[in-house]
Parts: sequence; structure tokens; C-alpha cells
Amino acid sequence: MKKVLYLAVFMCLGAIKALGAPLALPSTPYSYTVLDQDLATALQEFGNNLNIRVNISTGVKGRIRGRMPDLPPREFLERLISLYNLQWYYDGLVLYVSDAHEAQSRLLILNPISFDAFKAALDALNISDERYIVRAVPGDGLVFASGPPRFIALVEQTLKGLVTEAQARRNRNGAEKPPHESVLMLFRGSSSVVVREGRPNDAPSPELSHQDGMDHAPDTGKK
Repeated sequence: MKKVLYLAVFMCLGAIKALGAPLALPSTPYSYTVLDQDLATALQEFGNNLNIRVNISTGVKGRIRGRMPDLPPREFLERLISLYNLQWYYDGLVLYVSDAHEAQSRLLILNPISFDAFKAALDALNISDERYIVRAVPGDGLVFASGPPRFIALVEQTLKGLVTEAQARRNRNGAEKPPHESVLMLFRGSSSVVVREGRPNDAPSPELSHQDGMDHAPDTGKK
């Protein structure tokens, strides 16, 4: 049954194939000499020099002043991430770099999918990343996810694919009850939008306060 479920996710996600693959970088030092350069430009050149496609958010700001030490590419990247408060996520095709304040949080409704099935699908597709959060909300049939925009987008797409496959399977089995509606609650600043079957309601409603430039989920029983 799990194999069928994973196959359905691949079909629903279309062109998305090898996601979350480990970012394989050389171990030899990466020599990069700069006296004063735009941070986004330096990151783009980092990708060009290592033959990696890089997508840099417009929220990435700053300048590199002074010589960077010769470090292995991974350490060089992590040094920039730490110095300039950034986040990165690699989906197997593109390295996405964004400002940490662009991180997003979501509360996703799991029904009719179990958390174990959802987490197994994320792991099988190599979307899971130990740096970012995907955890069940006890007793409410919800999952809380938090991380950079690309990571959150893939988490949402995976859940949508699982729900679509589960609904199709129930229809094939002649279930008497109508398929469970796919609903997502998206939090943006001081308003929230309910997304049903992939389509947002027309009128967003005030829900939450905006803090630190991040989207936040409501308190769901946090101790």
C-alpha cells in the first residue's frame, strides 16, 4: 500500500522528481577573493563556479567586505549563512537561499492522511530536512511545519498529493461518504486565508499578529 501511495505522490507532483537530495560539494578549499561585493552576487557566483543552479530571494541583502578565508565549499556557504542570517534549502535541482525572516509557518489539516504516512512520504521524496520543522499537533489531526519558502511549498504539495490520492482511492472503493475536503490555513502577516481544494477563499480574515517578518501558526496547545 505504501508503494502505491508514494507512486501517487510522484504522479500528483508532476515534474518534481529528485527532491531534497544531499547537496554534494567538493572537499577542496573554495578560494574566493573579494574586497567589496554584493552578497547576492557572491552567492550567484558560488553557484556558477560549482555548477549549481542557485535561486536567491530578493530578501537577501548585504555586502561582503574583506577577504573570505579559503574554506571547503560547504563551510564557505555555511559561513555566509551564519554571518548574514540566511537559510538555504536544496531540492536536488536548485539551491534556494533566503533571508531567515522569510521563513514561513503552516498548520496543515492531515485528514484523511495519518501523520506517519505523511512523514514517510516526505522522507521517501527526500524533502525532509532535520533543520526545519514538521511535527504533529497532538489530538487535533494537524501538522505544524516551519522553514524556508521552498521547503514549505514542497511540504504543502506533498500533502495535497496524498490527499488527492486518498480521495481517488475512496471513490474507487465506492465509499458512501463524500471525499474529505482538502483544507489549508495559510497565515500571512495579520491575516489568514483558508485554502480549500487548492483554491483560496476570496476574503482573508484577520487572525494573527505579524512578528519578526515571519508567518506564524496559532497556538495549538503549546506547553
